[in-house]
This record gives sequence, structure tokens and C-alpha cells, in this order.
Amino acid sequence: MAIEVLFASVPVADLRKAIPWYEALFGRSADIVPNQNELMWRMTGNGWIYVIGDTKRAGGTVVTIAVNDLEQLVTDLADRGISPGQIVAVGDAGRRADVVDPDGNVLSWIQVTNSH
Repeated sequence: MAIEVLFASVPVADLRKAIPWYEALFGRSADIVPNQNELMWRMTGNGWIYVIGDTKRAGGTVVTIAVNDLEQLVTDLADRGISPGQIVAVGDAGRRADVVDPDGNVLSWIQVTNSH
């Protein structure tokens, strides 16, 4: 089985109110607005996060995004008014900083150090 595209859904209670927060988080407007109930940001190649208005499911999502410079990301987020949690160790080769949206969804940013 070859996976060609990955969509990770982040449901929010009120999409209209969530738009400015997610634009600040990702540092830009959505890449695609397929309809009035969802917005899509390309994270990498064929990897997408889509924010969707879904009151029943809002706040229960955890999405993990790997980056190559966690400190720079944390600085960039702070500059855009987004407050990530502390950078914490994950296992022997990883570090993580979590960001929680106004609905309670967790976007976990990680950096993994190759020890080879």
C-alpha cells in the first residue's frame, strides 16, 4: 500500500473565530479553502492539516509535527503571539513543545536528533 497524501483533521467549535489563531500559528493564510467549513494548510509535500468546523469533535485532537529547529519555531511562534509550552525531552533523541488552540486541540511540535 502506497500512501500518497495525508490529511490531519483539527476540529474546532467555531471556524470563523479559529481562523486568525491558525493563521498566526502557521504564519500565513490557508493554502486552500475548499468550502466555508474547512481550511487547509500544506505542512510538507503531500502532508496537510485541515481545520474544520465540527462542534461535536472540537478540542479532542492531538497532531504531531516534526521540525528541524525547535528553538527557532518556538521563537517564531512567540513573535506571532502564540505561546508554546516548555521544550521538554522525549526519550533519548527527541524534544517537544506543545501548543494548545482555544478549543483544546494540541499541536505538538517535535525535533528528533539523529544519533547515527
